[in-house]
Amino acid sequence: MRIWILTDGKIGDRVQCLGVASRLGEDPEEKVILPGKPWEWWMPHGPVPLKHRPGHPGSPIAPPFPDVAIASGRRMVPYLKAVKKASGGKTFTVFLKDPRIGAAAADLIWVPRHDRLRADNVLVTDTGPHPLTEEALAAAVAERPAEWESLPCPRLGFLIGNPVSGARDEDAALNRFLTQIDHARSAVGSIIVTQSRRTPETVMTALRARLSGFPHWIWSPEEQNPYRALLGFCDMLAVTGDSHNMVSEALSTGKPVFPLVPHHLNPKLAGFLKRLEETGLTRPFDGPLKPYDYQPVDATQTIAEAILRGLAAREQKPG
Repeated sequence: MRIWILTDGKIGDRVQCLGVASRLGEDPEEKVILPGKPWEWWMPHGPVPLKHRPGHPGSPIAPPFPDVAIASGRRMVPYLKAVKKASGGKTFTVFLKDPRIGAAAADLIWVPRHDRLRADNVLVTDTGPHPLTEEALAAAVAERPAEWESLPCPRLGFLIGNPVSGARDEDAALNRFLTQIDHARSAVGSIIVTQSRRTPETVMTALRARLSGFPHWIWSPEEQNPYRALLGFCDMLAVTGDSHNMVSEALSTGKPVFPLVPHHLNPKLAGFLKRLEETGLTRPFDGPLKPYDYQPVDATQTIAEAILRGLAAREQKPG
């Protein structure tokens, strides 16, 4: 199976596409495309730039065309449609997240439940796709920092995005976050922390001070991020609720997951976290931080299986 991945290079879009492609059992050809101005101003509605159109020398849309093309990001919507047309309709097209132009954007569209798009070719799940597998986590754990071994159990893995994002009063939001840290300190043996590119340094400075004297380990951005090792090694996981991706990845492990609700949270993410708690997949962070059981959630495999069904159904059509 020949697979293309189309993104504009955003890491969140890339990892979701790569995760789905990996479940199809093939190494994809990754195409990072930057439309440039003024073309990107019109996207997802606008056309593909002249230099990128099929038949133009150097175009990223050139034969041999793939069996499956997976795209994410609004700038890639016209490209995905162009691939479909240039292949004579033979390429099975997949778009991850709402393309903003309706269900005709691709043969299969995946959206998180908090998006409104619904149609026969739209697959809806609570959590999102990711590149994690049991094998990948086990390999990362084998390379974990040696300092983790001396940390007392239970070990809480802390995945931090931006807990003060969107807050009008960042001081109040930061104080709320630090109060949540105090709760964790009282309930676990140690804390292992990794942050994202979105995490403000003010948050990390305050966190380091708050964890002073408590058994902990905080990732330094100068080193390789042990994100996957943390997911596989820690006994429980805490995730700031501002990241749909991080919560989804945490739930794929089967480890107890305790989302931290930030001071300010957009309604879509708030609804997402509420559904997870209501179905028993997560537990509130401000409650007891204790082990519990649930079936790991794997939207990535669900999407991959839908692609395979779509390909099979297409092959069965006459002509």
